[in-house]
Amino acid sequence: MTQVEIGRGKNGRRAYALDEIGIVPSRRTRDPEEVSIAWQIDAYRFELPVVVSPMDSVVSPATAIEVGRLGGLAVLDLEGLWTRYDDPTSLLAEVAELEGEAATRRLQEIYNAPIREELIGRRIEEIRGAGVTTAVRLSPQRTVQYHKAVIDAGVDIFVIRGTTVSAEHVSGRAEPLNLKQFIYELDVPVIVGGCATYTAALHLMRTGAAGVLVGFGGGASHTTRTVLGVAVPMATAISDVAAARRDYMDESGGRYVHVIADGGMGTSGDIAKAIACGSDAVMVGSPLARATEAPGRGFHWGSEAQHPELPRGKRVQFGTVGTLEQILHGPSSVADGSMNLMGALKRTMATAGYSDLKEFQRVEVVVAPQGS
Repeated sequence: MTQVEIGRGKNGRRAYALDEIGIVPSRRTRDPEEVSIAWQIDAYRFELPVVVSPMDSVVSPATAIEVGRLGGLAVLDLEGLWTRYDDPTSLLAEVAELEGEAATRRLQEIYNAPIREELIGRRIEEIRGAGVTTAVRLSPQRTVQYHKAVIDAGVDIFVIRGTTVSAEHVSGRAEPLNLKQFIYELDVPVIVGGCATYTAALHLMRTGAAGVLVGFGGGASHTTRTVLGVAVPMATAISDVAAARRDYMDESGGRYVHVIADGGMGTSGDIAKAIACGSDAVMVGSPLARATEAPGRGFHWGSEAQHPELPRGKRVQFGTVGTLEQILHGPSSVADGSMNLMGALKRTMATAGYSDLKEFQRVEVVVAPQGS
């Protein structure tokens, strides 16, 4: 790709965000009712290519069960309030009432309570008992400490998610997580991320992961770019990681690793463009934070917001627009892409002439700056 001169001493690639590209319809169209948006990772099939972000403002055991019933997958954060408190409902209500910077300080305080191992098992059993696929998240720093409790409780899919996860973490203070050895020893599929480059994704795929998260998570609620200066526009990041998936298939003799776009997708159009760029599914938070059932009561924040030393996220107010079912399946009463996300995806695919997600990844896209 052409390098752009930033200055005499530095060049960089031109990268594209999702709102800078557009999907090109083909010569053929289809009936939206004949379009399949199902996907499968390992032995688990889902009718919707939606993975709900492990954020306390969106995923509780109850909403995880409801999302599973609706055809998607929700990931419970095992470092969140549901494993620190028997019933965090009153704390969630308190966070929704706070103003400005007081919210960040209070989040740091309430997340300072210790994680209780017995609650890890209890939450997993609660979701499993409803008969839906159970997925949970731990950060790389906590995976070694708590993974046995997760496996013993019978989790279906294990997500190791951080702002940036690498296959070669270097630390002089503690023994880093050996992803390849760890994943090899587990009997459940593991999704790891985030990453945003071809090389980082290829190394994560070589660990044996079933899926790789693209992006730095957090989406509308994270301030990673402001605090750390770290940012890779999602359209380019997804396309690069999709290329790594293709090359890894050749390298491994046909092993397919799923690419899941994580963060920066607030509308149905963003979701369609993420899949058009090569993702198999999307991990979203803010669209479902607007649900009436969401624990955040119209507010949204991620794990980055409560870091005790360097918060890289904030609590954002979105309000509510409808139920989880209305947001995912409609009907929609607004024209801004915030409701009936899956109906919109089907219509996009039908308009472009594709019948399933793998075919749709081959759709033509153009650079189309917002407003053009």
